[in-house]
Amino acid sequence: MVMGLLDGKTALITGVANRWSIATGIARKFHEHGARLAFIYQGERVKDEVEKLAAELGGAKSYSCDVTSDEALAQLADCVRRDYGKLDALVHSIAFVNKEDLAGKVFKTSRAGFSLALDISSYSLIALVNALVDVLSDGASVMALTYLGSTAIIPNYNIAGISKAALESIVRYLAFDLGERGIRVNAISAGPISTASSRQVKDFKSLLGKVEAAAPLHRNVTTEDIGNTAVYLASDLSKAVTADVHFVDSGYHAMGMFPEPASS
Repeated sequence: MVMGLLDGKTALITGVANRWSIATGIARKFHEHGARLAFIYQGERVKDEVEKLAAELGGAKSYSCDVTSDEALAQLADCVRRDYGKLDALVHSIAFVNKEDLAGKVFKTSRAGFSLALDISSYSLIALVNALVDVLSDGASVMALTYLGSTAIIPNYNIAGISKAALESIVRYLAFDLGERGIRVNAISAGPISTASSRQVKDFKSLLGKVEAAAPLHRNVTTEDIGNTAVYLASDLSKAVTADVHFVDSGYHAMGMFPEPASS
C-alpha cells in the first residue's frame, strides 16, 4: 500500500464555492494523499456544493462559519475540537471585494468597501488563527492563497491586490509568532484560474492569454497544480519552510520584459 504524504493529518479547508474553486482542487489533492478533511462555508448559497464535496471526500464534516464574527469563529473552534481533536493544516482561501471596487480608479474606493475587502480577504486569516491556535498541532501548516496583484499592478484588480498585499504581510508576521511551536505559515501565489471570484475582475479572460504567451512554461496553471503545492506545504517535506510566498504561475511572475510574439 502506497503511503500518502498527508496520512494521519487533518486539514481544515476554507473557500470552496463550487467544483472549479482553487480550494476544491486543494481538497481533492489532500484527500488523494490521505488527509482527513473538514470544511467551512458561509451562507446557504454554497452550502450544498460544500456538503456534496465533503461527502465525496471521505465523509468530511462541514461547518457554517461567518469569518467576520468572533462568536462564529469561537463556535467553529469548539466544533473542530469536538469532532477532530487537532488540526495539522489550515487552508485560507477566502476573499471578497465589492464588484464596483474591481474597476475604475483605486482612489474611488469607498471607505466601507476598503474596510470590507481588508476584513474578509486579509484580517480573516488573523481571526481564523486566533480562534484555532489551541486546536492547531505543534508543527502544523497554515497556508493562504494570494496573487501577483499584491506586488505588481494588475489593471482592474485594484483593492483586491491591496488586500492580498496585506495578506502576505500577515503571513510573515504569523510565521514569526507561531514559529516557536514549529507551525509554518506560507502563501501560494497562484496564476490566474477561471473561478467564480476571478471572473468578477474586468477583462479577466485576457489575462489567461497573456500568461500563456509570456510565461516561461507557456501554459496556464490548474487547480491541480495549486493542490500539489499545497500538499507539499502541508506535508513534513516542508517542515523547514515558512514565511514565504510560493509562486505557482508557470514562471510568469519572474518576467521583467515580455518577448516579442513569434513570427509565423
